[in-house]
Amino acid sequence: MKKHKALIFLACLYSINCFAQQVKPQAGNLTVVNRQASFASDGSLHLNGVDNAGMAWINNLKFTNGVIEFDVKGNDQMQGSFVGVAYHGLNDSTYECVYFRPFNFLAADPVRKSHGVQYIAPPKYDWPVLCEKYPNKYEQAVVPAPDPNAWFHVRITVTPAKVNVYVNGQQKAALTVEPLL
Repeated sequence: MKKHKALIFLACLYSINCFAQQVKPQAGNLTVVNRQASFASDGSLHLNGVDNAGMAWINNLKFTNGVIEFDVKGNDQMQGSFVGVAYHGLNDSTYECVYFRPFNFLAADPVRKSHGVQYIAPPKYDWPVLCEKYPNKYEQAVVPAPDPNAWFHVRITVTPAKVNVYVNGQQKAALTVEPLL
């Protein structure tokens, strides 16, 4: 697939609470989809939680390859907090995304814990397809696990051959995958 104008947007997928900081978006340069956006006194962006995928596009921000860094905060509510970033977006349904499930960070069940961070590339490679066809390849546990109710730092390196996801300054990637778009 040809990558058209590459845009970054903050993704808040099926989430009760989603926060994003670091990239300093402003109300005038956001396009919000299926969410309401507000800003906290510290300048962080808050997207409310409602059913189905939601996001805030950062308008006129181009990205092809390089590093994406941000701080994010979800919560420890089972199936209630999916937070991350999407990039290489062609529209609201075609993009690459790295997202976290904070409610799985400290899970006692190793299967749940292994679903801490995930890469997807919808619509062709959404999570059900990747889980079925490539189990444990596009999702991993986050080690060491951050507090699921606290801010944590994310650094994602994107090249044509590899996507690496680092959490809280760790030298070892929590997830390394080959991009699917």
